[in-house]
Amino acid sequence: MGNRIAIIGAGAVGGYAGAHMAQAGEDVTFVDMWPENVEAMRSKGLRISHIKDVPEFTVPVRAIHLTELQHVSKEKPFDIAFVCVKSYDTAWATLMVKQYLSPGGFVVSLQNCMNEETVAGIVGWGRTLGAIASSITVDLCEPGHVRRASGKGGAAHTVFRVGEVHGRITDRAKEVTRLVAYSDSALTTPNLWGERWSKLVTNGMANGLSACTGLVSKEILLDDTLRAFTARLGSEAIRVGQALGYTLEEIHHIDPEVIARAGEGDLAARHEYDEHRLAEARKPGGGAHRPSMGQDMVKGRRTEIEFINGYIVDKAQSIGLATPANAALTDIVKRVERGELQPDPKHIKELRLN
Repeated sequence: MGNRIAIIGAGAVGGYAGAHMAQAGEDVTFVDMWPENVEAMRSKGLRISHIKDVPEFTVPVRAIHLTELQHVSKEKPFDIAFVCVKSYDTAWATLMVKQYLSPGGFVVSLQNCMNEETVAGIVGWGRTLGAIASSITVDLCEPGHVRRASGKGGAAHTVFRVGEVHGRITDRAKEVTRLVAYSDSALTTPNLWGERWSKLVTNGMANGLSACTGLVSKEILLDDTLRAFTARLGSEAIRVGQALGYTLEEIHHIDPEVIARAGEGDLAARHEYDEHRLAEARKPGGGAHRPSMGQDMVKGRRTEIEFINGYIVDKAQSIGLATPANAALTDIVKRVERGELQPDPKHIKELRLN
């Protein structure tokens, strides 16, 4: 206790993690850009529900609109700022909160993608930490209400991984781990970059496909052609991460080398991959969640495709690797986003990739 905490972006992940912190008695201020969300939190509190196993709760919170953040200049500054906005909003959100940080205050990127470099470019590497929310399956289903399409990960799956950019285990990284652990299982990692790239691969295998097909995860995995394409996407991304020197963690609870070989046509690896993903899809309620980029497309919001699959393509080009599946998916999602195409599985099924 004692740190003053800001949640910049009270959407699905920020709302979920922050609500648990507030429920535990931490000093949390939510800063959001959606007026209806702010007003709902102010008047009704922040509601958290799960599809199974976990009782619903609503917690009173302090929520302010981003235009009201200036009032913090009259208050005690923030010690920890969790940036939980979309990747394309990282720079301005970090710059906005920077002037309201205490002298020892720092920023935690609790986002998809690889945003630590953007954050560090504004507040400095010494004030930058990363936190990954792995397979958390949350969405902001209505103003002031975050719903999780599962129960808790607990011992079966560690949801939060917190790390310093230099890899050392520090007291402040442990403190951030303590805070996110109110929500679900968490660990402090010496392998932030490997964790980050592994999560990027996970997102790259699912998010864009949901966005351009209109399907939820289960529907994608039960389709042989689409499931094969997920392996191809993952394989390319894994090979890029390995070439960049990252030590990758499990992806979908599968050894990344198995996914890489499955996407490259190894029959034994493909069988192992298929068995694992089909079992996941056939679990009760398994895979019924719409990935965040699919949610964005349904809501008419800008997607993060350039920061996920597009980022993989850019990094691959810089080291001379080809990533045709990720490049094709990036292009298709952009066209759907612009309204040139309607979401449809045929966009992927009709691809001809060698």
